[in-house]
Amino acid sequence: MNKKIYMVLAIVAIPLAIKTMQARAETQVKAVEKVDIDQYIGKWYEIARLPMYFQRKCASDTTAEYAINTSKTLKVLNTCQTKQGKINTAHGLATVKNTGNSQLTVSFLPTGLRWLPFTQGDYWILRVDSDYTVALVGGPSKKYLWILSRTPTIDDKLYQSYLDTAKQQGFDISKLIRTSHYNP
Repeated sequence: MNKKIYMVLAIVAIPLAIKTMQARAETQVKAVEKVDIDQYIGKWYEIARLPMYFQRKCASDTTAEYAINTSKTLKVLNTCQTKQGKINTAHGLATVKNTGNSQLTVSFLPTGLRWLPFTQGDYWILRVDSDYTVALVGGPSKKYLWILSRTPTIDDKLYQSYLDTAKQQGFDISKLIRTSHYNP
């Protein structure tokens, strides 16, 4: 009797496991093939983000500035304004992890701790327009997501297009926070 139960469970479980693996593969996060770092560097305004611990105090005017540090690293300066009007900044280092420059890891910990692997977060460029004016950034865990722009606002149709890309890659866009910019 036990063999029959196990056989039935196996017959049911195997197709479910295959379907689950296929669903995961369909919503796998994919970075763009190639990013021109020289075009990507500079100031970006956060248009929207998934909630995250490190930005819990950010209320408005969130920006990220990237500058070349070495051939494989970028300096990162994140800035935002709190509800109380205080300006918060975080200095970090982004390290390029693929030949296309589209998969990076970023750490905002003090320099002496950045070598620890668990102190780095994935920063994958999932979509960027040809003029490098709007970008979608996230990671394979789907815990982090940002829509960035060279300007403090973007057209609603363009915003929706980037939301569609995020959704296609399996991100839960229902939790996105739109960022206000009062001091661009």
